[in-house]
Amino acid sequence: MKIVIVDESPIRSAILEEGLREAGFTAVERLSVMQNLLQRIYAIDPDVILIDLENPSRDALEQMFQVSRAVRRPVAMFVDQSDTDSIRASVDAGVSAYIVDGLKKERIKSILDLCVSRFNAFSHLQNELERAKSDLEERKKLDRAKGLLMKAKGLSEEEAYRLMRSAAMRENKKIAEIAQAIITAAELFK
Repeated sequence: MKIVIVDESPIRSAILEEGLREAGFTAVERLSVMQNLLQRIYAIDPDVILIDLENPSRDALEQMFQVSRAVRRPVAMFVDQSDTDSIRASVDAGVSAYIVDGLKKERIKSILDLCVSRFNAFSHLQNELERAKSDLEERKKLDRAKGLLMKAKGLSEEEAYRLMRSAAMRENKKIAEIAQAIITAAELFK
């Protein structure tokens, strides 16, 4: 597992790195300069990102949130001080673990495990949501296309569905593609 530590403090990042190495992680890279952070993280392509912000300013937090939104990787953020708004913004930005005053090398492995597990669970939920949205859109298209066929050809709902289904099988396409073609054709004749 490739891990990136983002921390301007060499002392604090050394604690994280030592904890990771003691836990058996050897592919660890430190980024101590925040300039071009997103590009550098893309270049490294880590599996997990650990961000350590001693006293995070709004600008530093916003930059870290941009990173966590863009890279879609497990992100653990260590901070010394926090408030409700920062926690909420972190979660909204996709931070998997937000650790307040918890920078101890003995805890790094369990925090990393939590971070990866939460990220995977959240990703699974996001994928399910996207699949459900896609299925709903396909269903809407299918119903609209059936309605158009029923009106144009005087078919029952079942007959319209069978007609689309046989066209999909004959043309080796998905029924949603046939439905979209019917909708497109109907819009052309308006």
